[in-house]
Amino acid sequence: MANKGGLEGIVVADVQTSLVDGVNGKLIYSGYSIEDLAANASFEEVFFLLHNVRLPNATELEAIRSQIATEGVVPQPVLDMMKTLPKGTPAMAAVRTATSMLSPYDADAENLTDKEVARNKAARLTGQVAAICAAWVRITKGEEPVAPRADLTLAENFVYMMTGEDPDETASAAVNVYLVLLAEHGMNASTFTSRVVTATGSDMHSAVVAAIGALKGPSHGGANAEAMKMFMEIGEPENVQPWFDTHIKDGDRRIMGIGHRVYKAPDPRAAVLKEHAERLAESSGNTKWYEIAVKLADAARADEYFIERKLFPNVDYYSAIVLSTLDLDIDMFTPLFVMARMAGWTANIVDQMQGRLIRPKANYVGPVDLSWTAVEDR
Repeated sequence: MANKGGLEGIVVADVQTSLVDGVNGKLIYSGYSIEDLAANASFEEVFFLLHNVRLPNATELEAIRSQIATEGVVPQPVLDMMKTLPKGTPAMAAVRTATSMLSPYDADAENLTDKEVARNKAARLTGQVAAICAAWVRITKGEEPVAPRADLTLAENFVYMMTGEDPDETASAAVNVYLVLLAEHGMNASTFTSRVVTATGSDMHSAVVAAIGALKGPSHGGANAEAMKMFMEIGEPENVQPWFDTHIKDGDRRIMGIGHRVYKAPDPRAAVLKEHAERLAESSGNTKWYEIAVKLADAARADEYFIERKLFPNVDYYSAIVLSTLDLDIDMFTPLFVMARMAGWTANIVDQMQGRLIRPKANYVGPVDLSWTAVEDR
């Protein structure tokens, strides 16, 4: 059997975008703690920070906000194609396909060397991907997509493009915090994928599409959707303990959204999202899912198995509650992850441009020195 250890502990690049300290439960974007950014920053400020390793001044912030908004318009042929996709197409498949189709409509798509051009392309793509996500929400309801407004932030524009109405302040704030918290996270699977593609000399659209493909997997970006399905299976807060005893303590199920490949301490993003999940639940009048999540997390933290292995709720756990309270279908949870991670992916892509081909070795453990046998003798 081949070793599928996943390159754990192998350093593949020097980066300035983020520091993930799993032992101490810390996440830093280019010098700033995630708690500080979540409390104060707009997504546009984080986008600029990850690309420039400094925060923007007021003029620069307005420039990047305006660029993402005004260049985020999706070409009509892309929207028309999305309308032809079969009913029941997974949202991530639709987003992946539409993002790939943006490339022929971008005059700079094949400019593979100029990093300033690449940064502009990154801003444009970030706005367009958000518009694609909002468009898919409307298309699946039989409604026409809404173009972004030039005067709004990305979070506000997403709410506006999704609803067609002036963006609700509470919903926009929740979307912004979510985008900030998930904008970047070290050398995760999708970011590594984007850098591998870029290192071959390929284009940004290809690297982003490959990253979307990696994020689509339930072990990476799909975990928040699986967490919400689990909460819905439990159904009511009073069912939490019996469900835990049957399926977790005495069964072979796992709690989706609890535990993390890197964090052996509480995920700092989860704490922030828990606060927003509680606020949104109270403001919406629907506290059931939040209550289920808290009771299940408490049951896990009181269990010796979870204590010994240092398993805590991760970012996916409470983000499921936040996104659900925003009336998003479960199928749209991972596309919002794409919207957020566009900042980190594109910053890593620009950094990797003109870098050396990423070519790790494989340890061959198969047979050797076999003799050829004619087919009639096999």
